[in-house]
Amino acid sequence: MSFKNVIGQAETKKSLADLVQHDRLSHALLFLGNEGSGALPLALAFAQYLVCEKVDGDDACGVCPACVRAQQLIHPDIHFSYPVIPKKSGDKPVSTDYSSEWREFVRQTPYGNAYDWLQFIGAENKQGNITSQECAEIIRKLSLKSFESGYKILILWMPEYLGNEGNKLLKLIEEPPANTLFILVAENESLILPTILSRTQLVRIPILETRDIESALVERAGVPADQASRVAAISEGNYHEALQLIRHAEDDWQALLREWLNAILRTGPVAQVKWIDEIARMGRERQKQFLRYFSHLLEQAIRLRYMDPARLHIPDHERDVALRLNKMTDIARQQAVLEELDKAAYYIERNAHAKMLFHALTIKLYHILADGTTVVIT
Repeated sequence: MSFKNVIGQAETKKSLADLVQHDRLSHALLFLGNEGSGALPLALAFAQYLVCEKVDGDDACGVCPACVRAQQLIHPDIHFSYPVIPKKSGDKPVSTDYSSEWREFVRQTPYGNAYDWLQFIGAENKQGNITSQECAEIIRKLSLKSFESGYKILILWMPEYLGNEGNKLLKLIEEPPANTLFILVAENESLILPTILSRTQLVRIPILETRDIESALVERAGVPADQASRVAAISEGNYHEALQLIRHAEDDWQALLREWLNAILRTGPVAQVKWIDEIARMGRERQKQFLRYFSHLLEQAIRLRYMDPARLHIPDHERDVALRLNKMTDIARQQAVLEELDKAAYYIERNAHAKMLFHALTIKLYHILADGTTVVIT
């Protein structure tokens, strides 16, 4: 993958090229970016830039033999580590057990997240790990001489899945063989071993610009321009989220939200339990989509309080619901609901029990909203 194939991130691309051109490249980099920001595609493009035989300014040429192999994820000097699961009971899995699946996953979904990957390899409810055996394999690989390029590169995706066994890598990271480069690609800094974190040079990957997501949806996903514009505005800099929104475009989130608010404020516990059962069956990704939709409407409602509606370019159906939310409750309660929705999305991402989570969230929203004027959304 060349830098030109990575969505947006022009400043970050230039900074990475400058590290090489001005000989300021550390032996261990941490690419830290939110889901959907493109941290993995940037790492892949940077690795290709380093092994390219005919670098063209600030990007790899894309056509030399090294680039071709890098694009196919088969360059002998670019190695990958990522969370895996045992293929059968008692196995001690390593990343190379899933190398063909990894190549296909990156080809299909370069902006995918760890959940996507684990479902892709059939993990279901199993927890992925970067194992002690994988750490030993990393040490073995990087102790060898490079085959073709001047660099040996390891891209370690999701070091959050690296437990205390990761301490085996400390000496190698701190004193690597010549021209060896570690690129760690992560989303959550707090879940990385502090001993590893302290030995890396941080490269922060910003969220994507809305206009870059909009262009990518049109050019790469074939989404109509008006739909791409709406989805890009909701996705909050997350291209993965934008693709999920497109995938679930036919889901009637507004009807689901109406049912929930009616159950909370009017029809009571029986309707609440029925609604919770319904959303619990939807699966984690759709649950996140729904919470994001509700958060987006609340944010639109808050904007409508202070800004000229004509300048906001809010679709009519969203504006109507946002105005009803403003009649329903005040800004302090809206902000409190937003905080609870953010917490719920966080716990869904970490495999919280859906029924328990939405039951607790329903109770919390009742206590936040019940004291306000209960205007039911119809």
